[in-house]
Amino acid sequence: MDVKSSTRREARGGRVIFPALVGCLIAGVVFVGIAFASQHQVRAPISATGPDAMLRSADGLVGEPIHTPDPAMAEALSRSVPVTLEIPTIDVRSNLQSLGLEEGGGLETPAGDRYDEAGWYRHSPTPGSMGPAIILGHVDSYEGPSVFFRLGELTAGDKVTITRADDSIARFIVDSVHSYPKHRFPTDEVYGDIDHAGLRLITCGGIFDEGTGHYEDNIVVYARLDVSDE
Repeated sequence: MDVKSSTRREARGGRVIFPALVGCLIAGVVFVGIAFASQHQVRAPISATGPDAMLRSADGLVGEPIHTPDPAMAEALSRSVPVTLEIPTIDVRSNLQSLGLEEGGGLETPAGDRYDEAGWYRHSPTPGSMGPAIILGHVDSYEGPSVFFRLGELTAGDKVTITRADDSIARFIVDSVHSYPKHRFPTDEVYGDIDHAGLRLITCGGIFDEGTGHYEDNIVVYARLDVSDE
């Protein structure tokens, strides 16, 4: 999204199709403070035929993992579209919209009446199924904080809950939170095949460049399906 041409502005604050974040769609806090700028661009995949497939969109992946899962990590749920997202630690509860790719190959981002909702990249695994499910959201706008304003406050051990269309619930545990300069975004690490049911929460962060209308970093929260008996 082009921040300058948007009415909203961000403030600082299986086989899969893998995208790499180039712009930001959050504002306010950086994924660490996080900010999903009005322009959340990513490179959509050029190829999705192997582990080295390249992507070019910011919110998603598609397909089944290429590698044989480790039996100890293979617990996963069947595919079912996500409906709501809850992150108690940062007081987030949001409906989940479905996001795809724009005509030019960039990642579609929340907009219009649903700007402040998080979105699931529909070409990625559904949350709870095998692989890295991708969810993004804005940090804020001219009107104030948005859904992922506090995303960067998450730490290892925090819980993320996703209710799915089949009424099942996928519970995740945060493993880590990282901030990456956009020019060094780790595409393979974020979107690459994994041997378990994982989750990636993505937004922008770091310094907001008034000249370009973009944040300089991307924030990524890594989580995995909680398969404990609790």
